[in-house]
Amino acid sequence: MTADSRSMRLRGESGRGRRRKRGLPRPEAPTPATSESARDDRVPGLRPGWRVIAAKEFADHVLSVRFLVLTVVLGLAAAAAVYASAGGIREQAESATGAPSLFLYLFTLQPQGSQIPSFVYFIAFLAPLLGIAFGFDGINGERSEGTLPRLISQPIHRDDVVNGKFVAGLAAITIIFIAVTSIVAAIGVLQLGILPGPEDVVRLLIWIAMAVIYVGLWLALALLASVVFRRAATSALVAIAVWLLLTLFAALVVGLVAGIIAPVSTEATVDQQIANLTLQQNLARLSPNQLFTEATQAVLNPSIRTFDIVALIQVGSEQRAIPSILSLEQSLLVIWPQVVALIALTATAFAVAYVAFMRQEVRA
Repeated sequence: MTADSRSMRLRGESGRGRRRKRGLPRPEAPTPATSESARDDRVPGLRPGWRVIAAKEFADHVLSVRFLVLTVVLGLAAAAAVYASAGGIREQAESATGAPSLFLYLFTLQPQGSQIPSFVYFIAFLAPLLGIAFGFDGINGERSEGTLPRLISQPIHRDDVVNGKFVAGLAAITIIFIAVTSIVAAIGVLQLGILPGPEDVVRLLIWIAMAVIYVGLWLALALLASVVFRRAATSALVAIAVWLLLTLFAALVVGLVAGIIAPVSTEATVDQQIANLTLQQNLARLSPNQLFTEATQAVLNPSIRTFDIVALIQVGSEQRAIPSILSLEQSLLVIWPQVVALIALTATAFAVAYVAFMRQEVRA
């Protein structure tokens, strides 16, 4: 041992001895938790990564031309539909006076002879475009601009990107639905002079929540397309093709399949006809549009008691059930299978997009 090393050792021992005499604590090496807390103290207001992404994406959505155009188009379509509905209600004002939930007919009524569909038909048909517009370039847009590797750098993790984009899209869609529904309600009040009751307001809020879930399904499908396909144009075309197939051509496909599985001839019995109609209804419920339409009809029209084919035939032919108005709780019991199915489809589509994105390789 050299003289220098011996002198250094003696100085260290003397230092430890002085600390023990003075009662000073022994210095410890910083632990990972200590360093992490120190980093959080150095960066005040540190938020989870998905919230940062969601805030940034939401601001981009709200300030974009895409958001403005979609809101205006949907608002004009809704205003035309509710104006026609208000005219039809005014023509039958004497018979409609005192009817329960008259205010909700603004959203579901299509006057006879009118070429303008009801408000809920417009929403069921056009609202998926909101989800597609806000999600078709969510991932591949960042990839094409070369900003995706920067997004997944610390402290933002990879799953924060897809989570934040999905939450931001849902928030923008919710804002649009609240604005459009408020416009429709205002036009209805001005045209008819009828104020909605407390239960009517609750039914409208439930319908807005269902509409957000319904459009969230298409947002998740658009995000999945943006993950799978590298180009935004390709993902948009695929998402629009799925929308057209499940919305426009679903009835044609369902009719053909039901005719093959449960054919109905000119001499078919009542049981055979009921079997064919039941099969068509069950196959049609594979489409999100059918699920949302049924849930909308029941929650905005308290007179709808069931969607079962046999029960509807009995009510229409033999009047075995006494017509009545359902309460809000009873209407929710009618629509809960459709709502659960929409939630399950939305969660499944987002889960597939999430897993696909997490397994992809991101290159700088």
